[in-house]
Amino acid sequence: MRVAVVSMDTVWTRDRPATRRTRRVARGLAARGHEVHCLCAQWWGGDLDQFEDEGVEYHAVTDGQAAGSFRSKLPFALRSLSPDVVHAVSVPPGHVTTAQTAAKVLRVPVVLDWWERDPERGSDRQYRKAASRADRVLTPSETVRTAVREHGAGDADVQVIPESIDFELVRSAGVDDRFDAVWARDLDGDANVGEFLLALAELRDRDWTAAVVGDGPARADAERMAADLRIDDRVTFLGDLTPAEFVPVLKGSHVFAQTATYEPFATELLWALACGCVGIVEYQAGSSAHELVEGLDRGRLVTTPQELADEIVACGTLPEWETNDGFAGFDHDDVHSEWVDCYEAVVDDYGWF
Repeated sequence: MRVAVVSMDTVWTRDRPATRRTRRVARGLAARGHEVHCLCAQWWGGDLDQFEDEGVEYHAVTDGQAAGSFRSKLPFALRSLSPDVVHAVSVPPGHVTTAQTAAKVLRVPVVLDWWERDPERGSDRQYRKAASRADRVLTPSETVRTAVREHGAGDADVQVIPESIDFELVRSAGVDDRFDAVWARDLDGDANVGEFLLALAELRDRDWTAAVVGDGPARADAERMAADLRIDDRVTFLGDLTPAEFVPVLKGSHVFAQTATYEPFATELLWALACGCVGIVEYQAGSSAHELVEGLDRGRLVTTPQELADEIVACGTLPEWETNDGFAGFDHDDVHSEWVDCYEAVVDDYGWF
C-alpha cells in the first residue's frame, strides 16, 4: 500500500508527542513493506527535494515552515504520488482540509490522526471542517475521541488506536533497582510534577528514593521545589532517557505516579504498567491517563497529593513485578496491525461510493 503522510511538522522541526507518533507509525508501516511518503517542510540539509530515513521517503513541499506556501503546493505533491490513502495530522487543520480537497479529486480516502487541537495554529472552524470531512478519524484515547466528536466528527467515523511500546524490550531488559517511585514526562507547563513532589514530602519520615525522568523548561523549578521541600537528597532528576535506559528504571521501581494536567495519551505510564509498576494517576480533566488504570488491580486513581502519598504507602503491600503481560497487546507490532487494518478498511469502504 502506498501511504502519503501529510505533516508539515516533523520531529526534526517540532519535536512533540504528536510528531513522534507520526514518525513511529510511518517507520512501522515502512518496516512492514508498505511504501510510505511523508510530505513535509524540509528538515535535512542540501539541495535534495527528497530524503530517505528508516524506510520513509520524505518530500520537501516547502523549504521551511511556511504554512500558506505548504497548502498551495500540497495538491501538486499529492497528485505526483498517486497514493492509495492519505494520512493527515490534525495540526495545522488548514493542511488537512487542503489534503481532503486534493484527495477527493484523486479519489482516495483521508485518514485524520487527531492527537490534539492547537488553537494557536488554527481556528475552531478549521478544526471542525477537518474533523467532519475525514473518511476516518483516529485518536490515541477515548478522552481525545470525545473531543473530536465535539468538533463534528461522526461517532462511527472515529476510532481509537493507542500509542505503542516495545514489549520485547520490557521482557529482555535488566533491572535498575535504585528507586522506589518514578515520575516521567516532558517537563513543560503541563507536567504538574509538583504534585508528585508534594506527595513525597508527606512521606519524608519514611524510607524511600524517587526518580523524575524527563527534561524541559519546568525542570529548574521542580529541582528548586524539591530542595525547598527538603527531599532533594532522595529525588534524582535523570533527564531524558532512551527506552533502553528507561525500562530498567521502571522494572526496578514499585510505583509510577502520573500527575500531568494534559495528556492525550500517557505513554510513560503505559511503559511503567508494562514493567509491572503500580500506576497511581492523579485525575485531571485534560488527561487520558485514567483510562489505563481504571479497573486495573495494579492501578489507582487519586485527586490530591495527600491521596497520592497515601496510595504510595498502601501499594507497598502489593507484590513487586518486573513485567505485566496484560499490556503485551500494546507492542509495536500489534498496534501497527491496527493502523494497517484501518487503512485497508477505509480504502475498501471508499470504493463503494
